[in-house]
Amino acid sequence: MNSSPSAPPTALTAHRTTRPPLGPTWFAAVMGTGIVANASVTLPWTFPGLRAGAMVVWLGAALLLVLLAAGYLRQRALRLHAGDPVMAQFLGAPPVALLTVGAGALLLGRPLMGSEAALDVDWVLWSLGTVLGLVTACTVPYLMVTRHRFAPDAAFGGWLMPVVPPMVSAATGALLIPHAPAGQLRLALLLACYAMLGLGLIAALLVIALIYGRLIHHEAPSGAVVPTVWIGAGALGQAVAALGALAAAAPSVLPAPYAQGTVVLALLGGLGVWGFAMLWLTLAAGLTVRTIRTGLPFAATWWSFIFPVGACVTACNSLAAQTGSDAFKWIAVASYGLLVLAWIVVAGRSALHAAEHMCQWAVAGRARRPAVGTAPRGDGTTPLAEGVHAGARPAAEARRPGLDPTAEVVGAGALAADDEG
Repeated sequence: MNSSPSAPPTALTAHRTTRPPLGPTWFAAVMGTGIVANASVTLPWTFPGLRAGAMVVWLGAALLLVLLAAGYLRQRALRLHAGDPVMAQFLGAPPVALLTVGAGALLLGRPLMGSEAALDVDWVLWSLGTVLGLVTACTVPYLMVTRHRFAPDAAFGGWLMPVVPPMVSAATGALLIPHAPAGQLRLALLLACYAMLGLGLIAALLVIALIYGRLIHHEAPSGAVVPTVWIGAGALGQAVAALGALAAAAPSVLPAPYAQGTVVLALLGGLGVWGFAMLWLTLAAGLTVRTIRTGLPFAATWWSFIFPVGACVTACNSLAAQTGSDAFKWIAVASYGLLVLAWIVVAGRSALHAAEHMCQWAVAGRARRPAVGTAPRGDGTTPLAEGVHAGARPAAEARRPGLDPTAEVVGAGALAADDEG
């Protein structure tokens, strides 16, 4: 266990006195909504109205990305979240959100904005998401090693979030390879995508081993942490999809023997990783059913159900395209149906949650107006956050993820920063 102190608390912005800061966990809503739209394009069969519906969903994801990005940047809470050992893990969500919406622009946005504009949007969002994703993949593990402290049972699915973005960059970057200038630039893009795939996949396998060890040697996770177990299946499914997408793009870049090798790697390697993904998906589903029986509270982590299932849909579609297997085609279509149903449930609960807390924040703001002769409170808390402070745990337990009443995953680092802010 590292004994170095956590990051120093960061001063909170002025609006922090009326509502808790927006956490990066909510960018998973953009990821999930975007994958519902993008995965529809990869299905082996087309259905009436599917393309139009997917376009509307993608527009919703793009709008949500703009709103969340504006709100997150305005509050200036990045240092606060980076200093928290739990919230820092979810800093991988914003890069994936950028990459997902960017890929949707190329796959679905052409009828609305034209081919050139859609390609430009994808290049910009892919470049920004890739840079942020690589920074997150390097910075968060460094903070975990040098500044954060962890209990033996601390590992949870959120630890995968910082290392997933490079794999998403590899999968979505494959769409851009045919549009890159021929020659060295196109070759560099292909090689960079393979390097990012290796970075993300190997790191994900290491983290999955840590999570599996935590599940075996300690009590099973409970409550709102359980959905994060699904992220493991999403990471594996994304690797399969990336292998297939890069193999499809390789013939325009690599000589014939190596291009054929990428096809073999995508098929045989993809099948092996897909099998492991199904094992992890079964484990995650079993833990989820077990938790639902005792009560599964709503939280932003519910979006952990969506993107992983979408990644598995794209993985099945990739393997179906490579093998021509009807079994993979039917699995992909059935999985997509479940994905849409799950997205409707989670999106509906999220909208209801947002509406409820907007009303509560408005009431809390009126209630916090000091009466005549009464000094205003200076602790920077709201009624919604007071329960979190009351239940704050000592630093030794800071690595066990918890949930606050506003449905944000938090750690003791953020609580300490709030108390001292």
